[in-house]
Amino acid sequence: MSTRLFVGNLSYQTTEDALRQLFSGVANVSSVSLISERDSGRSKGFAFVEMATPEDAQKAIDELNGKTLDGRTIRVDLARPRADRGDGGGGGGRRRERQDRHMSA
Repeated sequence: MSTRLFVGNLSYQTTEDALRQLFSGVANVSSVSLISERDSGRSKGFAFVEMATPEDAQKAIDELNGKTLDGRTIRVDLARPRADRGDGGGGGGRRRERQDRHMSA
C-alpha cells in the first residue's frame, strides 16, 4: 500500500523530475505531484510524493526532511488526509433569503 508524503518549502524552480530523482535515490516512488497555481501555472512551493510502501515513506522522511534542494531546506512529512469539504454549497444564501422576503411582501 502506497503512502503519500507532503514536501514543503520548495523553490519555485523545483521540478517534478528533480523531486522524483531525489526521492528515488532513497526508496521506490509511485508518483510525484508538484502543486501549481491554476491561473499562472507557477509552483506553489509544495508537492506530494507517493511512496510505494509505508516503510519507504518513513525512510524518505528520515533521510530527506531538513535536506537542501535547489537552495531551500525542504520539509518532508506524512500528508494529512484531505479535509471533507462538504457539498461545496456556501455563498448566495442571503440573496435567496432577500428574494423570498421580497416575494412574500
